[in-house]
Amino acid sequence: GQSFMDLVTAETPILIFDGSFEGWLTCVFTIYENGWQHTPIVTIQAEHEVVPNFWQATVTVATDEAKTLRVSDKLARVFGKNGMRQLLWGFLSESPTVYSHLFGVVRFQLSNPNFDVWENYTHADVMAVSKLIKMVGRARHRMQAFVRFEQMQMPDTDKPVYFARVEPDFNVLPILHQHFKERYADQTWAIYDVKRGFGIYYAHDDPSEQVHIICEVDDEALLHPQQFYSEAEQQYQTLWQKYFTHVTIKERLNRKLHIQYLPKRYWKYLTEKMV
Repeated sequence: GQSFMDLVTAETPILIFDGSFEGWLTCVFTIYENGWQHTPIVTIQAEHEVVPNFWQATVTVATDEAKTLRVSDKLARVFGKNGMRQLLWGFLSESPTVYSHLFGVVRFQLSNPNFDVWENYTHADVMAVSKLIKMVGRARHRMQAFVRFEQMQMPDTDKPVYFARVEPDFNVLPILHQHFKERYADQTWAIYDVKRGFGIYYAHDDPSEQVHIICEVDDEALLHPQQFYSEAEQQYQTLWQKYFTHVTIKERLNRKLHIQYLPKRYWKYLTEKMV
């Protein structure tokens, strides 16, 4: 018979990814590519949260755009828009264990394509992710109610911008943009997540009516915003010295930031309210 070590090493390795949604999708592809989906327990960990494990091998999965697209298209077809939204809300929780639970939900759904697995709350992975989704939902409601904007002046123009700094427990900006766009459609505003290093920006006079992504903000302004208040109007004066030079802002993507938020192409699944 097999020894204990033989049984351990025969298991599916722990998959390590870069923390991005695309990286997680690539892990899903890799699992099926190697037939590891038949293993009872499949573990996926973000590289910045890896827990040392001396009994189980690890495999670092490089994010692959082609594999990402194949998996995301498949999941969109099988889960539908509502089911995809649940997956994405779960991912936004950033819980260290959610990536493994999300795969469990995916495996469950692919094995049962004719019913909505999210309704089966007795399934361990569905139950775990559903709890996180509720926590993300509560954080979203808190942000909708308690975000406080302060008026600043855009450099080289007399147009005001309403700006808010936030540090939410979960990555909720991707599920807040539609709310603030509708509520403040007649204003130019920006919300910056200090914890995750990106923000969202909307210009009411932008013909595209797009909510843009801000990737870099003047560090000094974030650390010591009071020095940018004007005496007369208590407004920020030069908060984004380099980035508010035009009416609209082109998305500025870099690898370091890219792994910290949900790519915008998936936001189309996030605009509806949770049921």
